[in-house]
Parts: sequence; C-alpha cells; structure tokens
Amino acid sequence: MESRAWLLEKRLMPADKVTRYADELRYTDLIAGYYVGAPREVISAISDFSTWFFVWDDQHDRDAVHGRRDSWYRLSADLHTALDAPGDHLAHPEPLVAAFAETVHRLGGFLSADWNRRFARNFHAIVGAYDQEFENRVTKVTPSVADYIELRRHTFGHSVWIDLLEPTAGREIPESLRTSGPFMAAARHCQDFSAWYNDLCSLPKELAGDDQHNLGISLIRHEGLSLEEAVTEVRKRVENCVTEFEVAEKELRELLDGHLAALPGAAASEEARSVAEAVGSAVFNMRNWFSSVYWFHHESGRYRVDSWDDRSTPPYVSDLAGDA
Repeated sequence: MESRAWLLEKRLMPADKVTRYADELRYTDLIAGYYVGAPREVISAISDFSTWFFVWDDQHDRDAVHGRRDSWYRLSADLHTALDAPGDHLAHPEPLVAAFAETVHRLGGFLSADWNRRFARNFHAIVGAYDQEFENRVTKVTPSVADYIELRRHTFGHSVWIDLLEPTAGREIPESLRTSGPFMAAARHCQDFSAWYNDLCSLPKELAGDDQHNLGISLIRHEGLSLEEAVTEVRKRVENCVTEFEVAEKELRELLDGHLAALPGAAASEEARSVAEAVGSAVFNMRNWFSSVYWFHHESGRYRVDSWDDRSTPPYVSDLAGDA
C-alpha cells in the first residue's frame, strides 16, 4: 500500500493504472525478499527507489522506441545533477527527477558521506550506461556478447543493489572485505543470475519490440545461434551463476574468519561481532536474490506477455514524456 501511495504522490503512474496494475507488478514484494532484516525506514526507501527504477527503465524504453533524443538526454542530465545534490531537487517539475531525488535523499541518511559518494558514483555510471543503450537502440546496434555483458552489469544496477546491502545490515562493510575477490565474485554471480534470468523472461517482449539489448539477442546476432540454442546458452549461464556463487560464498566465509581473527580482541570483540553480522546479512541477502528473482519473474505482471494486446507495449507503462 505504501508504494502504491508513493507512485500516486510522485505522479509516476496515473491513478487508474496504479489501481489496476500496481499490486500485480509485485515490486514491493520483490524488495522485501532482497533485503531481509532491513529496518522499516530502510526497506521503505529501497522499495520506493526500486519502484522508481522500474518506471525509469520503462520511460527509457518509450523514449528509445520513439527516438526522443531531446527528452531522454534532458532527463539523463537532470538525474546526474539531482544525484549530486538530491535535497535541492525534491520539487523538480519532472516527476521522475523529483521522485529520484527524494529516494536518494532518504537513502543518503542511513550511512556515512563516503557511502553516499560511492552510491552516487555508481549511479552516475548507471545513467551513462543507459545513455549508451539508448544510442544503441535508436541506431539499431546490437552489442557483441562481451560488450553487452559489460553494459548490462551497469544497466541492471549491479553496483547499487550491492551497495544497499549495507544500510540493510545497519553498517558499512570494511573495505578490505567489500572489495575482496570473494565478496565481489559472490556479488557478481548473484547479480548476473538476476540479469540473465531477466533476459530469459524478457526475451519474447524484447524480440517483439525489435530490441537490441538482451543476452539471447546478442548470442543470436553475433554468435549465429538459433533462438532455441540461445535460450539454452542463457539457461546454462544462469545455472553456472548458482554454482559459482556457492564457491565464492565459501571463500568469503574463510576470508571473514581470517579478518575477524586479526582484529584487536579477535572474534570475541564487539567490532568483530558487528562485522560478522554485517557480512552475514549481506551474504544471506545475496542468496535471497536467487529465489526472489525466480519468484518475481513468474508472479509479476511485468512478464505476462501473452496476456497483452501488444506484446511490444506493456499495458502498465505510462509514457510520461509522450503523455505530457
């Protein structure tokens, strides 16, 4: 109910579409599965940010489909500006910018200024990747498999979803652990699983819409695979993410044990307990991404392509630029 009210308050979706589609999209349920244990104000802010991300992604799609360069790049520039000073853009006349500023402003109140700068840096890169995807789509360029994977890790938002594990845990994870090979591998595998499974479920919609951005589409157009072969290859990559995550998870737990043992007072100290709980929370919720993503793609109305009148145009989308 809170996210439905927020969508209306921020003018991100018309009232009739909120009533008809908001609940069946399952955006709030998805976030509840991703960030288990987060304080209420944290999960509320993350949920609204995630809902905004979906609406922004849909607007990106509409602007690309209609070739609206001015509209897209104006929004993109405004988001970059709002990201650096969200409190100054809460009343921005563009609903997507005002809603974005409000969620970033809330998220920025939980941890340190260093965390806020990291989050902003990561999201600037995401906006830049969306610009690249926009250009690819309007010029009908399908990226190679390697280029697509690199781009997708940004447009899916890998880095910020991992950043948000920390306010969920109530503290920042020490940099030596957060930037370690095992932590980054575990994060990458849980996010790659999510992105590739999303590509599997989005493939019918994106083929119908003549999209260029899907791992399956890159495999078909650059590797010469048939549709059936591409689906099989994407499924294989999805499955590999699960097994590779389990390896990274084990290595991370071993690294954590060594880190805690080296702290003053060793594993019995208050700092050690705090770090152990934060890393434990992060790994637990990385694991939750697998089951939550699977559930979401089979329960959310976002992927019920066969029930749409036009398979290339989701009925829940409100074209904020086109309707303006």
